[in-house]
Amino acid sequence: MALANTKRLLGRSGVPKRLLPTIFRVLATWQLSDAQQMKLLGLSDGNILWNWKENPGNAEVSAELLVRSSCILGMYKSLHLLFPTQSNAARWLITANDNALFSGSTPIDLLMAGGLIDLSTVRDYLEAVRCER
Repeated sequence: MALANTKRLLGRSGVPKRLLPTIFRVLATWQLSDAQQMKLLGLSDGNILWNWKENPGNAEVSAELLVRSSCILGMYKSLHLLFPTQSNAARWLITANDNALFSGSTPIDLLMAGGLIDLSTVRDYLEAVRCER
């Protein structure tokens, strides 16, 4: 089912025009640098990031970008359900966490490993915490 949905989204030309500005708003609320944004989006070229920000409708949306975007949006949703203010939600990302998953480092440190599994792991962790409450 997920693969069929991904293929359907990839075929829609308006997806980057709507998706990327939303993702960039989320990343801005988290106060992430361009280098951090590139890492989360799986980019290695700052020019691509700049082009996507300036002309999101011209971006090529890959299956990987859709998965990364889904993880980012899922984390954003969970953080806002767990924390009452935007600043508390953003602060969670940069606060050392004693959960075994983070081993005393910050969630953003784990996210900066840049792998899809890292984004998915943090998203799943936040959803689990949210569902426990």
